[in-house]
Amino acid sequence: MLTRTGWGVLAGAAGLVVAGRVLGAFELYLLGAGAAALVAVALLAVNLARLQIGISRTLVPPRVHAGGPARVELRLANHARRKTPTLRLHDAVTGTRGANLLVSPLGHNEQARAAYQLPTERRGALSVGPLELIVADPFGLCESRTTGLGTSQLVVYPHIDELLALEHASSHDPQATSRHPNALGRVGDDFYALRPYVVGDDLRRVHWPSVARTGELMIRQHELPWQERTTVLLDVRDASHSGSTFERAVSAAASVLVAAHGRGDQIRLMGTDRRDSGFGLGRSHLDALLHHLALLKTDHKATLQAGLDDLVRNGVGGSLVMVLGAMPAADVPRLSGVTRRFGTVATVLFEDAPTDDGRAGAGATPVAGLPHILRCGPNDHFAVRWNQSGLVGTARSTAGSGSPSPRGPNAGAVPSASPYAPGGPIR
Repeated sequence: MLTRTGWGVLAGAAGLVVAGRVLGAFELYLLGAGAAALVAVALLAVNLARLQIGISRTLVPPRVHAGGPARVELRLANHARRKTPTLRLHDAVTGTRGANLLVSPLGHNEQARAAYQLPTERRGALSVGPLELIVADPFGLCESRTTGLGTSQLVVYPHIDELLALEHASSHDPQATSRHPNALGRVGDDFYALRPYVVGDDLRRVHWPSVARTGELMIRQHELPWQERTTVLLDVRDASHSGSTFERAVSAAASVLVAAHGRGDQIRLMGTDRRDSGFGLGRSHLDALLHHLALLKTDHKATLQAGLDDLVRNGVGGSLVMVLGAMPAADVPRLSGVTRRFGTVATVLFEDAPTDDGRAGAGATPVAGLPHILRCGPNDHFAVRWNQSGLVGTARSTAGSGSPSPRGPNAGAVPSASPYAPGGPIR
């Protein structure tokens, strides 16, 4: 196909021929004919170019958090016997003009690599491709476009802040006890050790075969479920969020889930749109939650009452973190109805307005039944506010480590490494 330059030269050639006819100038005829011939030769050269190129695309890394580095690596190999012309590659990228790269001529079986950076400032799905191979003549008069690769997708996960873990749930949680990293199973009826009898032990837990063998009373030490349970309720109501507050709320919910997962908790994500992930363990469950958060949008049909009703109906104890948008102060007491279902409850409010406008969370007075309210305004850094609050109890660590929380002047500091990305913090 002719480029703009090609069409311009062709139009100029026609104008020169007409001018030569009108003015009777033979030189103009020659210039017009030469320009037209140049366009014809360019078309012929481009059409005779036959490419036999193998090409592959790799997204590095395959997953990334908002703000983290990501790039596309392209590998090309010329399988034709003739040398390729200079190639121009155009790879479409969502939200940009795409990437344009030049590849110098490749000989037979010669390979080349090219790479470019991807924009990852915002979470969401980033489409890469299709990739076009463009062959053009040296004068840029015409070009041939061939689709070399289809579309790849990179899901940009929410930004993760390094958080300290919540305090262990109190006795309101029937599932939460001290952690037993050496346990054999995760079912409360199993036992992982025998120990001598002490006054007050339940005689029904005496291990009689051991008594018969040793002559001493031995008690079966049952393994109580050692995973804490952490539930995150995320407010997705369209009316309660602006664009910035929703992004910060999604990032906060993801950060809390990653921190709880790093401590070995069973984690669960619920929303005011009535979506419920259920409790789960392991990297695959966390990845599924982060993938969901990466693609999440506000919902105008979502209601706070629906989310609270689900918590009351399906709450099974443990820790609860409610990540909410702006709401009138009069509505905050409605949240206290769910506290009796959970051992530890924390409420995080994200607002665009200053703290002196009478909205929820203004001032430091806690609401009855809702002692932990953490308000984050437009100039507040969530991780700093969280780590310096009275919500946290133990530092983030790999499952079962139970590292103590740092106290003192550095209590709000960010831990140096993330268990979710060994070797360095997640961005």
